[in-house]
Amino acid sequence: MYTVIGAVKSRAFRVMWMLEELGLSYEHSPAAPRSEEAMKYNPTGKVPAMKDGDDVLTDSVAIMQYLADKHGQLTAPAGTPARAHQDASLFWLIDEFDAVLWAAAKHSFVFPKDQRVPEIKDSLKAEFLRSADLLSARLNGPFLMGDQITVPDLLAVHCINWSIGAGFPRVDNKLNLWAKEMRERPAFKAAQSRAD
Repeated sequence: MYTVIGAVKSRAFRVMWMLEELGLSYEHSPAAPRSEEAMKYNPTGKVPAMKDGDDVLTDSVAIMQYLADKHGQLTAPAGTPARAHQDASLFWLIDEFDAVLWAAAKHSFVFPKDQRVPEIKDSLKAEFLRSADLLSARLNGPFLMGDQITVPDLLAVHCINWSIGAGFPRVDNKLNLWAKEMRERPAFKAAQSRAD
């Protein structure tokens, strides 16, 4: 049995959505970042963490790809050109979507007030929109990698949702409609129903 540590309104949602897509049962501990509970599983206090037996895994994207590989779903097989293309998409999303949103969060509420530079958020929003336009242009099928849902789809949609909550400008209509369809998936709704 897997246990996901982290609030639904955090990157833990990605892991929960992944588990729901895979049809796997799991327990959920809605620990807040830097809480005593979170620190038990990750010395940085970041969430999510996931217990798999005696093993504790950290980093949402690493956990998602681990689950995909372990269960042979939502991923291209390792060592194939399709997997290299998938990994390239995944790493690009980490750099151009996730990292930009995380930088904005740090300058909004994570850093102590005297270390925040609120003015940086305008450039981060512009950077995010440029990347969203590139992603929209790459979306040529029902999913980012073609006909099958993969880890990058979950990451991209979570980041688009995060951007809305963070007050970023909306992505274009094509990407917005795609993300809306993804949010209608039963697995997405099941993960969302576990809201803290």
